[in-house]
Amino acid sequence: MNIKAQIPNLFTMLNLFSGCVALVFVANSEFEMAFYFVCLGIFFDFFDGFFARKFGVAGPLGVQLDSLADMVTSGVVPGYVMFKLMADSTVFGSESYLPYLGFIITLGACYRLAKFNIDTRQSDSFIGLPTPANALFITSLPLVADYFHQEIDMEFSYHSWVLIAITFLSTFVMNAEIPLFSLKIKDFSFAKYKLQIFFLAVSVLLLIFLQITAVPLIILIYVLLSVLNNMVNKKSA
Repeated sequence: MNIKAQIPNLFTMLNLFSGCVALVFVANSEFEMAFYFVCLGIFFDFFDGFFARKFGVAGPLGVQLDSLADMVTSGVVPGYVMFKLMADSTVFGSESYLPYLGFIITLGACYRLAKFNIDTRQSDSFIGLPTPANALFITSLPLVADYFHQEIDMEFSYHSWVLIAITFLSTFVMNAEIPLFSLKIKDFSFAKYKLQIFFLAVSVLLLIFLQITAVPLIILIYVLLSVLNNMVNKKSA
């Protein structure tokens, strides 16, 4: 057995395991721990690809395993979080079927992952919001509300229809034909990577000053900067 060939798959399985643990925490409404395990899963997801490229062992099995693991960590978990947020809403109530709309995020993530596997345009950048970024956005929402309650002592809750709007919007952005600039910086050329460097610097500052509440804001800034960058490139072309 080629041990090196199995190292990326091990990291992929750790991603899947993290997603399974996150689901347990969501079931118990422990959203903070669920968020951290989603972050851990995304960490493992990054390194499975890193080691596959480093060892030259990338193959079809790894691609399939990666998508299946992401389906749980970045698909089922955020859908379940949205379901729980809607189910806890005073507008819908426990007997409403509307909270099940939260799993539209899961369906959108599944479609996005399948489309990504056969799309040859996304080797260096993305078209549509990647499922891990969307998962971070959705799973951070209850932490933002909790932050306002505990740290700022301010009553804050998401209106049920706002949650439905976020559900449909996030599903759309994952699958929309919107080119998003690559975050890979291959050399230290400021002129070439000024947009990436600016975004990373802003993200670090937001995390320092806003802590966990910065996460959804960073994802929104990433999408908006990409849209603006596309408009500028289109005008200059």
